[in-house]
Amino acid sequence: MTKQAITELELLVMLSVLHCGEEAYGVPILEELRRRSGRKVLRPAVYEVLRRLEARGLLVAEKGEPIPERGGRARKYYALTARGREAVATARHSWDRMWQGIEMPADGA
Repeated sequence: MTKQAITELELLVMLSVLHCGEEAYGVPILEELRRRSGRKVLRPAVYEVLRRLEARGLLVAEKGEPIPERGGRARKYYALTARGREAVATARHSWDRMWQGIEMPADGA
């Protein structure tokens, strides 16, 4: 099976899942992504990426217990699969190689 590259947003979502640990469900993932990246990512975009990553076998989701504050609805908790961890490591390695030998001027020119 050919490895399919992950997009930048997919990588950011996966890293947010890792940062959230056991509390990796929709809202904390979105907040972590916004806080760490400084981007104004919309909630529907994050949920779409979570669904796509789960369908590709890069994330696994598990339903938690129903929560009274949510009208009895259960949260969906996410974790990276072994393939997901491999995809993150591959992306990091690729970025590291691309940055090797590049010196950015202080003024950004």
